[in-house]
Amino acid sequence: MTEIFSPKVKALALLGSRLHFVALEMTCWMFQHKKFPFQAEKNFIIGRSFIILCPIMNFYMKTFLKSIFLTAMALFATAKPVFAQENEQQQGKHYQFTLEDCIRYAFSNSYDRQSMELGVESQEVTYNQSRESRLPSVSASASESYSHNKHTEGFSGNASLGAQVVLYQGGNINKTIEHNRLSVERSNMQIEQYDDQLSVQILQAFLTALGNNELLHYQEIMLQSSREQMKQGRTRYSVGSILESDMLLLEAQYLSDSTNILETRIKLDNNIMALKVLLSMDPLDNLQIIQPDTDNLEDLTASLPTEEEAIELALDYFPTLKLNEYDILLSENNISIAKSGYLPSLSANASIGTGHYDFDNLGQQFSDSFNQSVGITLNIPIYSRGQTRSNVKRNKIALEQAQLDYEQTQLDVRQTVAIAYHNVLSAYNTYKSSELKEIAYNKSYKAYEVQFNYGKITTVDLLQQQNNYLNALNTYIQNKYSLVLQRKVLDVYMGKEITL
Repeated sequence: MTEIFSPKVKALALLGSRLHFVALEMTCWMFQHKKFPFQAEKNFIIGRSFIILCPIMNFYMKTFLKSIFLTAMALFATAKPVFAQENEQQQGKHYQFTLEDCIRYAFSNSYDRQSMELGVESQEVTYNQSRESRLPSVSASASESYSHNKHTEGFSGNASLGAQVVLYQGGNINKTIEHNRLSVERSNMQIEQYDDQLSVQILQAFLTALGNNELLHYQEIMLQSSREQMKQGRTRYSVGSILESDMLLLEAQYLSDSTNILETRIKLDNNIMALKVLLSMDPLDNLQIIQPDTDNLEDLTASLPTEEEAIELALDYFPTLKLNEYDILLSENNISIAKSGYLPSLSANASIGTGHYDFDNLGQQFSDSFNQSVGITLNIPIYSRGQTRSNVKRNKIALEQAQLDYEQTQLDVRQTVAIAYHNVLSAYNTYKSSELKEIAYNKSYKAYEVQFNYGKITTVDLLQQQNNYLNALNTYIQNKYSLVLQRKVLDVYMGKEITL
């Protein structure tokens, strides 16, 4: 075990304690044996003993305590990085993200998105393999056997190399390749659809957190004002200028404002946790969102296209509509593949081979047994018990269904974008109205606060105006971020990148 104190320090501490013990023993011996002839002499000796010994003991005890203090500080300084490191490991990583950072992080870490990307890779493998189906297949074989009967026994063997290629299959190969290519493109479009949906969810969670963060800022300002009003109310009550009930109202308002801050902080923490879930982030990681500039929102409506332009942009981009288009193409392709069952197929094959019946003059045996063959196979379907006809009918029905889905989706897109467009206009008007209301109630509250300080209005009047202002402020913040949300959702529908 490592020694904490040096031998010198321990010796000084031991000497100090010994001197202290000797002084006490000597004093007790004097009292027991009554070695003081006079009371004055007794007091003088005791006093002088302590006057001499106390500075000595004080010096050594200070040295001992100083050593303990320095050692404790050294141990604390050594242990502090360890404790900090353990605490940091428990808290996780630290992130400061804008909205754009959140979206990029989510795209990189979403397990659902990674699973969809693996699905695309698998389909690409299938597509590449189907392209190679145009090429011939080549195979080789070799065999060696031993036989025995009453008359002969020995080894024999054969070797061959063959190739086969499909010359015509009613267009089935080309249509299958096209089908696999369309499937890959459709899967990529599904990822794009997922990205849009995830982006909207992140946008909503991010703006909700921003709204509560801004509300918390104003609530802290109001709490400071309520604290000053409560102090002033207690002072005025102590001199008898207001009633006790007025002072209690001010204290109750201060406690109410404190509770509001606590509730808003809890909501903000829940918003951050919901955002972490969307980002596929560890819940122990520390996420701080960066507040964008939202003071001037006029650009949100200044850059707004017309309603018809917004609908046309959405029809050209909307991933769900693109998926329905791919479903129509795949259904048409499936009909062609099914119809290929009516047509004949033609394939060619070729092979070479040789063999031996013993090991005598092996080269000559291989030369004599060498053979070649070339052939063509024609397969003509005559009757398939209605299977081909049924496949064609099912795919035609699937095509009609895909066309109906496309028409319905197109109508849904037009309606969705039209509603989103009018939501933006409505949100802007509501925002402007709540902004004017918040400004008016803020000025009114400040005027009432001045009058209250001069004792011209009652506490009830002041608190009523304060609550009116808080309600107007809360409505203003909600409407502001609702406008941002509605406008950015419309941008997503039109295929524009989300930025704040």
